[in-house]
Amino acid sequence: MSVYTRLAHRFNKYLDVKIVFLMDTLLSMLASLVTLFLIGYFGGEVYSEQEFVILWLSGAFAATLVSKIIFRSYKIVIRHTTFSDILRFSFETVAKDVLFLLIIILWRGVHRGVFAAMAVDGMMTISLILLVRMVMITVYKFFYYRNKSEKNKQRVLIYGLSDKSMSVVMRLKPSHIYHIVGFIEKGEKTKDLTVLDLPVFSYEDVESVVEAQGINAILFASEKDAYEENTGLIEYCNQNGVTLLITPVIDEYVQGKSMKDVVRHIRIEDLLGREEIDINLKELSSYFKGKVVMVTGASGSIGAELCRQLAKFEVKKLVLYDNAENPMHVLRLELEARFPQLNFVPIVGDVRHSIHLDYVFRTYHPQVVFHAAAYKHVPLMEENPCEALRVNLFGTHNVADKCVEYGTEKMVLISTDKAVNTTNIMGCTMRLAEIYVQSLGLDIEAGKRQGVTKFIITRFGNVLGSNGSVISRFRAQIEKGGPVTVTHPDVTRYFMTIPETCHLVMETTLLGNKTQYFVFDMGRAVKIVTLARRMIELAGLKPGVDIDIEYTGLRPGEKLYEEELSDKEKTHETEHKRIMVAEVRTYEYEQILPQILELEKLALDVQVPEMVMKMKEIVPEYVSKNSVFEQYDH
Repeated sequence: MSVYTRLAHRFNKYLDVKIVFLMDTLLSMLASLVTLFLIGYFGGEVYSEQEFVILWLSGAFAATLVSKIIFRSYKIVIRHTTFSDILRFSFETVAKDVLFLLIIILWRGVHRGVFAAMAVDGMMTISLILLVRMVMITVYKFFYYRNKSEKNKQRVLIYGLSDKSMSVVMRLKPSHIYHIVGFIEKGEKTKDLTVLDLPVFSYEDVESVVEAQGINAILFASEKDAYEENTGLIEYCNQNGVTLLITPVIDEYVQGKSMKDVVRHIRIEDLLGREEIDINLKELSSYFKGKVVMVTGASGSIGAELCRQLAKFEVKKLVLYDNAENPMHVLRLELEARFPQLNFVPIVGDVRHSIHLDYVFRTYHPQVVFHAAAYKHVPLMEENPCEALRVNLFGTHNVADKCVEYGTEKMVLISTDKAVNTTNIMGCTMRLAEIYVQSLGLDIEAGKRQGVTKFIITRFGNVLGSNGSVISRFRAQIEKGGPVTVTHPDVTRYFMTIPETCHLVMETTLLGNKTQYFVFDMGRAVKIVTLARRMIELAGLKPGVDIDIEYTGLRPGEKLYEEELSDKEKTHETEHKRIMVAEVRTYEYEQILPQILELEKLALDVQVPEMVMKMKEIVPEYVSKNSVFEQYDH
């Protein structure tokens, strides 16, 4: 509890009438004593005689007691003093001096200046009593309003002593929402340490500090700090009702926002992220500047974020290609509002339609293509295998062929970790897309086919907050009061944020100078049930008490664990510490093309058994799990 809070708490209490009575009596006696000294100096020796001094003080005391008993001014609440109360004090003072005068006259008779002495005593008495009350009311109001202001603020501890932490303190100093109490830091050297005139508290004493200082929130200056404290301080805060705050990354700031937008509540995405990615902004800007760039699946989670990032690089034209009309409309409005100088064209089209793709390539001649159009939901694709194959494989086939035909410099295929040792239709269709693109690129590099296009294949895991992701589903379930459904207690997944993923995808255009596979550092795998519990806690609720977690069983084609690379594949480091080059089994284009075309015919004819068996023949590591297609494994 702060000094202001403690003092305001004391001032907020009514003073006991006995204390007020004693205070007023002492003030009245002080006024009489001062009057005695003043009159004694001007009125002669009689006022200095010991006998008269005793009479004066005794008379003043008796008169004060009698007047107070009569008028009871000590019962007036000091901070509620009104004008009528001032009149009451005045009458009481007059009564005191009349009685006082009578006592003096009866014992010593009338002396020179005694009437003037009574007048001075009265003025001194009323002045002292009112002055003290005015001071008390002023002090009370100061601490009351100061405490009221503090009560409306969140009392915050800043995590760590990094440069970012210092910056946060400077930004929040004028805030009317947050009151920075101090820092919390690990290590023994924090004792008696002060930084920016704020105390530094020990991490090990967090419980006592939170209680003693009345802490409402702990603020992290970076996602890295929050990520590292995922099972420590954050868990403590969730269990004890301490709000978790974080400073948004620069991309989240919009000029002109209010002070409350400098920080926000921690989201589950912050706890699953990692240290910030080093982005070669200068090189990326130089590479994309003046280029025509095309994004397929542009209105999807990854595609839309790629468009937002590319809009910052002064591209000559940005071609948006997607078959989802409403999401495309929403993206268009966003880009028009945020990037008014951006030259972009939204095209509603389907990657399965080669003729329409030909028109787009012929019209705009994109120099770089990010191919993000794909069907991605595992259970749904198990139920619609032919459409999964047509979009994920033949859509990629069509886009890749047009890139070669129209001289596109680079095509980036956005694949998935579900293509590794796949157990489902979706993963296998993406693996087939990888195989086709890789074999086409290698064929060009070997001089067997004319073309200049470099094919880049990227693999990564689940994207946080994407459309239909587990995060979105859990949030909706929590808002409805539960239960939160998890397929299996041991299911684990890798996660990346959407901006993080798109930054790395764009970085591969600088690293890839030939047909290559790039895999991203996905950090540590996360148990989905742990994710569910943490999201419930971040919502201020308790798992199993406020909201239940129910297990529904593995869905068709679902794995317990995802992999980034198959067992036979290896990786090599690149210039970017978060991106690795993978060595992946290669296929000859002339051998794979007929099989791909055969799959296309089977999909168009909806020959599901034959199509799935052919898929398993081309991708022998594809072994179905928890699926009706297990019967075709042997």
